[in-house]
Amino acid sequence: MNIAASARVAEATAPFELNPQMHRVLHDPIVPTLLRMAWPNIVIMLAQASTGLIETFWVARLGTDALAGMALVFPVVMMVQMIANGAMGGGISSAIARALGGGRRDEADVLVLHAVVINVTLGLVTSFVMLAFGRSIYRALGGTGGELEAALIYSNVVFGGIVLFWLLNGLAAVIRGTGNMIVPAAVICAGVIFLVPVSPVLIFGFGPIPALGIAGGGVALLLFYATGSGVLAWYILSGRNLARLRWCHLRLSLFCDILRVGAVSAIQSLQTNFTIALATALVAGAAGVNAIAGFGTGARLEYLLVPVVFGIGAPLVSLVGANMGAGQQQRALRIALTGGALAFALTEIIGLTAAIWPERWLALFSAEPDMIKVGSAYLRIVGPAYGFFGLGLSLYFASQGAGRLFWPLFYGLIRVFIAIVGGWAALRLTGSLNWMFAALALGLVVYGVAVAAAIRSGAWFRSSSTIQGGLSS
Repeated sequence: MNIAASARVAEATAPFELNPQMHRVLHDPIVPTLLRMAWPNIVIMLAQASTGLIETFWVARLGTDALAGMALVFPVVMMVQMIANGAMGGGISSAIARALGGGRRDEADVLVLHAVVINVTLGLVTSFVMLAFGRSIYRALGGTGGELEAALIYSNVVFGGIVLFWLLNGLAAVIRGTGNMIVPAAVICAGVIFLVPVSPVLIFGFGPIPALGIAGGGVALLLFYATGSGVLAWYILSGRNLARLRWCHLRLSLFCDILRVGAVSAIQSLQTNFTIALATALVAGAAGVNAIAGFGTGARLEYLLVPVVFGIGAPLVSLVGANMGAGQQQRALRIALTGGALAFALTEIIGLTAAIWPERWLALFSAEPDMIKVGSAYLRIVGPAYGFFGLGLSLYFASQGAGRLFWPLFYGLIRVFIAIVGGWAALRLTGSLNWMFAALALGLVVYGVAVAAAIRSGAWFRSSSTIQGGLSS
């Protein structure tokens, strides 16, 4: 009986041992493999992040209220993007990578359908929540008057069709889970090229096309999401993807396989966005609309780090997941630490550059002196700590692949406490935004150092028998 079972396992896994794509993931040298997979993903994430920057660049021409309104909406949009892309996307990629690494081709095919169902459902829920409670949410973030109304106009358009964004990212995650980073990168980059002329045309009007104002930016985004989703769906349905869509009865166990990583990972996304959103509320309570615009514009660069790190993190999910599925734990750990070092170097360069020349970033969006002053103070204080954020976030993605998320989430909570409680106390004691920004920087340093120390010490493997499921460390 054991001999027969072994023969069936060997027969099932043989095609994957011969597949060049999975062979590279499991056996090629780590640094060249990681760099080869990371560069197209960094391009795709920068391209996707630039969609928000393109919108902001043009909306800023509509006035300070419109720019402040975008600052209110941006944390919410980024939270959804991080959950759809980094959290649920990571759960999808991790499940498919582990199935392929373990030679379970049928399971990988069936996971595609489950991934689509999950993301479409979450997209519909997101639309309902933001359309029903958007005004209350933006008012709680400090929005009043003209900036609140501008925020609602843009938000209602974008979140009215946000299911398209969820679908786009779910399909991209399916493809990334196979180790293919090129196809999603090409689709997203083509979409950004599409947005460059379309956004200003819809915002300001051109010929017979009426000026839609701030709503035009949202319409342009929805057109991009719809087109990109259609292209990625065609690629998977055509059979070109290693994991192919297979119609079947939905299975709870496969939903759990995705959600035990993806749903828990959403906590990390909420932590990051919760920190920025509450910091925005603190700034709003201590200063005026120009300070909100300055902090919000400066914090956009911190948000830009998320897709940059995700460019490295998505390959880490696939590489670590496949190697864990194949039983190669030490190789998975070396991959994680290598990716963390690369992410630290890249994000620290960005942070130091922003700290030295903050006005060059801020002046892209506004010339208002008070806005430049607050944004510059934020970047000079927090920018040098960006490398630690990149380190911790990249190891969070690696932990998704391993299915061991306890430590990144735990130290993420510590970061929120230091940043928000410490920032609130600093404002109460000193009345200075600079001390609040220092608390934000300290939270990033503690987060990166602590997560790296935990994973380097072998926490993934030491505690896996005592902390089960998606929260296992």
